[in-house]
Amino acid sequence: MTCHDRDGSWSIDEWFVVALARTIRDREVVFHGFASPCAQVAMHVAKRTHARDSLLVEGATYAVNPDPAFIPPTSNDLALHRDAVYRMRFEEFFDAACRGAVDRMFLSGGQIDGYGNTNVTAIGSVMTENGAKPKIKLGGGGGGCNISATIGALTLWTTKHRSGRTLVPKLDFLTDIGHVTPSGSRAELGYTGGGPQWLITELGILDYDKRGHARLRATWPDVTVQDVADATGFELRVELTHGLLHPPSTAELAAVRSVDPIGVRLLEFGPDELKRRFHPGDQGSACAC
Repeated sequence: MTCHDRDGSWSIDEWFVVALARTIRDREVVFHGFASPCAQVAMHVAKRTHARDSLLVEGATYAVNPDPAFIPPTSNDLALHRDAVYRMRFEEFFDAACRGAVDRMFLSGGQIDGYGNTNVTAIGSVMTENGAKPKIKLGGGGGGCNISATIGALTLWTTKHRSGRTLVPKLDFLTDIGHVTPSGSRAELGYTGGGPQWLITELGILDYDKRGHARLRATWPDVTVQDVADATGFELRVELTHGLLHPPSTAELAAVRSVDPIGVRLLEFGPDELKRRFHPGDQGSACAC
């Protein structure tokens, strides 16, 4: 498969995965959790392009630096053990994360607030004869709360920003730790991890200022700042800096398409989002990961 379509274009899912991959630095130890196809593909793209000396730990299987023939639809697939240099035990990985030996973790959430706290536990509540119960029960954190407090940096992502229900002023339930929680900041709580560094969405790229609050640094070429503001529940701080969201290179697109030939990354996007295509010369409003 060639790295561009016949008209030289590429899709939002491809550029999105490349943007996620660019948040990984070379020589980092990187981890993703359950049901994370975009992050999973991004880790392998980074490994094949700019971060060849990174160390990847597959979520669920805890395989270290595997070389799968393709990314399967589930992170529990033993295909992800292929050619791994080591297979960590569950407790080994959590020990490593708690002592600060893991540099980066990818996290998403049904809700994300302005300080990067995430909710993957429950949305809303309804009253029953036995009291209040969640309106929607999500998959749960799977230990993410513990390790989000100690891992070096977090890359957050969502492909549901446009809905207006994901980036919210207040979480219904706090699962994973951002920069400032209702109980205090990371420093006040004694957490050793660096917290969220980037938030990649289908509308733009955000980072976190010195106070730990999200700020918009770039938008995709077909998105305006007003589009982002309209879909964001918390105060949108804007500091656009040109240079971040440059188009994917030939090598990056080739890596996406070779790592993910069956397109598991597409599972995270709605049909309308997947209609978005871009061409050489398209630039986001930018910064430098």
